[in-house]
Amino acid sequence: MAEHNYDLVVIGSGPGGYVGAIRASQLGLKTAIVERDKPGGVCLNIGCIPSKALIHQAEVYGHGAELEKLGVKLDYNGFDYRKVQKKSRNAADKLSKGVQFLLKKNDIEYIRGTGRVTGKNEVSVDGKQKLSCKNIMIATGSQPRGLPGFEFDEDRVLSSTGVLMMTELPRRLVILGAGAIGMEFAHVMNAFGVEVTVVEMLERILPLEDAEAVEVIAKAFKGRGITMLTAAKATGLERGRDALRLTVEQGGETRTLECDKLLVAVGRAPNSADLGLEELGVKIEKGFIETENYYRTAVAGIYAVGDVIATPLLAHWAMKEAEIAAEHMAGHTVEPRLPDELGPSAVYTVPEIGSFGPTEEQARERGLEFEKAVFPYRGAGKSVAAEQSEGLVKVLYDRETREILAGHVVGANATELIHELLLAKKGELLPADIATMVHAHPTLSEAVMEAARTAEGWAVHA
Repeated sequence: MAEHNYDLVVIGSGPGGYVGAIRASQLGLKTAIVERDKPGGVCLNIGCIPSKALIHQAEVYGHGAELEKLGVKLDYNGFDYRKVQKKSRNAADKLSKGVQFLLKKNDIEYIRGTGRVTGKNEVSVDGKQKLSCKNIMIATGSQPRGLPGFEFDEDRVLSSTGVLMMTELPRRLVILGAGAIGMEFAHVMNAFGVEVTVVEMLERILPLEDAEAVEVIAKAFKGRGITMLTAAKATGLERGRDALRLTVEQGGETRTLECDKLLVAVGRAPNSADLGLEELGVKIEKGFIETENYYRTAVAGIYAVGDVIATPLLAHWAMKEAEIAAEHMAGHTVEPRLPDELGPSAVYTVPEIGSFGPTEEQARERGLEFEKAVFPYRGAGKSVAAEQSEGLVKVLYDRETREILAGHVVGANATELIHELLLAKKGELLPADIATMVHAHPTLSEAVMEAARTAEGWAVHA
C-alpha cells in the first residue's frame, strides 16, 4: 500500500495551480487539486482573460470612428455595455470549463472546497476531508489590495473585480494607481466614452516600464483626453449622495475630483493567510511565502508558486514556476528558478508595451556597461499602412560582448513582438543574428530587425 494517497496536492487552480497539476500528472505523479471557487483562478475568471475580452470589445467599438472617416454613417443609440460585459464573462466561463476539462483529461482529481495544510503531508478540505500526500503546492494567488480610507464597496468604490462585473458605464471614473491594471482599465473605459482621470503617487505612469516607452503611452492617452495626475496622492474620499469627491495633493496644492465611480488599483495582496503554513515552519514575510530554489519552502515537500510568493505577479511567471516545481518533485533536472531577465511583462493598453530585462534607468543603476539601439515604428512600412505608426523598439546590449540585456517594445502588437527579442536572448543570439535574418515585408516585426541593425550600425529605414 502506498504511503500516501497522492504524490501531489495543489491548493488553488489558477495559472500556477492547474499548470503545476497538469505537469506533475504528465510526469507520472498522482495529483489532486483543491479549489474553493471556479477552475482557472483569478486570471481566467476575474483577471487576465475577461479584461482582455473587454479590451478587444473596446477595439471593436473604436473601429466605428475609423469607418466614419470613410463616410459610413453609424447609429450608436442601441449600444448596450451590458452586452460587452456579458461577452467578457462568456470568455471567462468558456476557458474555466476548458481548465476543468484539461484537469479531467490529465487524470487529476478536482476537489471543490477550501484547502488548508494541516500537516507536513496533509491537506484538509473544509476541515472535513483529509488528503494524504507526499508533496504540497501552494498556488492560492492574490486579491486586490485595499487602501485605508478608500475601502471597496464594489458599488461605487471598485476593485479590479468590481469593475469587471460592472454592467453600466459611469460618466466619470477616477482610477487610483497607474500600473498595468489601472492603465488597461483607463484605456477600456475611455474607449467607451467614459471621462477618465488617473492618479499616480510616483513620478510617471507605468513606473515599472522603460521611461522612453512610457512616453509613447502617455502621449497617446493625453491625446485621447485621459487626464493623468502623477506625483499625486489621494488623501481623502467623501461619499456624497450624487458623487464621490476625492481629495488629491499634487505639487503642494490640494484639489478635489468628482466622479461617479472610483477604481482602486494600487496592487495585489497575496492569499497566504490561514493556510496553516507558519505553524509548520514555513516562513512568510509581508504576506509572501518565502521560497528557495525550485520554489521549495523551508519545509520539505511544501512548494509555493505564483502571486503568493515575491516574484512578479504575472500569470506566465506562475505557470513557469509551477512547471519547475513539478519537474523538481518528479526528480527531473531543471533550472532552479525562472531567471528575472527571461520573464517578459506585457501591458495591454493601446499602444501596448512588451518588455523583458532591466529598463534603461535600472541598467544604469546596476552599473551595467551597455549600449542601446532604438528604432521607431514609423520606419516599418506595415505600421504606416495600418495607421499604427506610434511606437518604438529598444534593445539594450552589452558594450563589449554585445549580449542582449533587455528588450522594450511599445506599439501595436508589442506584446507579441517582444518574444522575438526574448527568444534571441534565451538562445544567446546577438543583435547581428536578428539583423541578418530575413523578415517578411511588410510586417511590424521588421522594426525589431531594424532595431538590431541599428545596433550594428546599418539600419536601412532609419
